[in-house]
Amino acid sequence: MYKKALLTTAVFSLLSVQAAQAETFKLGMGDPMDSDQGALAQRFKEMVEELSDGEMQVELYPGGQLGAETEMIQGTRIGKLDFALVGVGNLTPYASRLGALTMPYAIRSHADAVKATTGTLADRWNNIAEEDAGVHIVSWLYSGFRYLTNSQRPITTLEELDGLKVRLPQNEQMVSTYEAWGANPISMSWPEVFTGLQQGVIDGQDNPYIVNNTMKFYEVQDYLTEVHYQYSLQPIVMGARTYQKLSEEERAIIDRAGLESQLYALQFQLTEAPKARANMEEEGVEVSTLENEDKWIEIAREEVWPEFYDEIGGKEAFDEMQKALGR
Repeated sequence: MYKKALLTTAVFSLLSVQAAQAETFKLGMGDPMDSDQGALAQRFKEMVEELSDGEMQVELYPGGQLGAETEMIQGTRIGKLDFALVGVGNLTPYASRLGALTMPYAIRSHADAVKATTGTLADRWNNIAEEDAGVHIVSWLYSGFRYLTNSQRPITTLEELDGLKVRLPQNEQMVSTYEAWGANPISMSWPEVFTGLQQGVIDGQDNPYIVNNTMKFYEVQDYLTEVHYQYSLQPIVMGARTYQKLSEEERAIIDRAGLESQLYALQFQLTEAPKARANMEEEGVEVSTLENEDKWIEIAREEVWPEFYDEIGGKEAFDEMQKALGR
């Protein structure tokens, strides 16, 4: 009996030591767990813990528990937060050259999005993020195109968009694009959007299918238009200094977990987005396509692109990106 007690004590002591040795990392994000952000974050957590044999643990904080995306970015920059999953547009105030990824019609397809975030282009964005924003890009979430929803009317032409009050994040490129199209863009923080739509402060907003469905915008929006002007890319970032302080083995684990979860996120998007669209249609949302998107593209290229060349590293750099994407 005495030996059995000693053995039990020894086992619990060993487990306690192992638990104490495990390093815990916090990952914050704005969306809930039943979203594509949640899917990527959960996969990343699983991969880090599996690859490290449990010696590295990741705690997830969804739904803006750790603050707005800009707050979380700042937290990673100063080392207060380990990881943040954020829209790439919210990184541009710290690294304006990343704005090349949010230029209207810079990315035209899922294939473009993958090309833009792998290989030499991925290295390019990570170097910029580290140099200008002080963060290391760990993984990318492919959320798909930001589609326009509204409560007023089906939108298939520029004339039908005229004067529509559309909520946008605080992204100058997006605001300028909608202004050039004749809409009335209104910058509004994410937590205020649903209430703003309910109260009629805004007529519409734009987000990918999965986000629109997860947030139940079909309860306050009757129409959706597939506008392919911006592909929503959302990286997981870690403070560059925090990343460099890790051991070589730990960095390798995080990088591999990031890449594998990124591939998982792409498959998740391709599988779940059609389901999200189908559910929205079942809830009564009318889905439309543009009659002449080439006209929308022409306005973006001629009126919006030149306005932002200097901010994103120059026209030549943007043209190089477009060439790498096959254009």
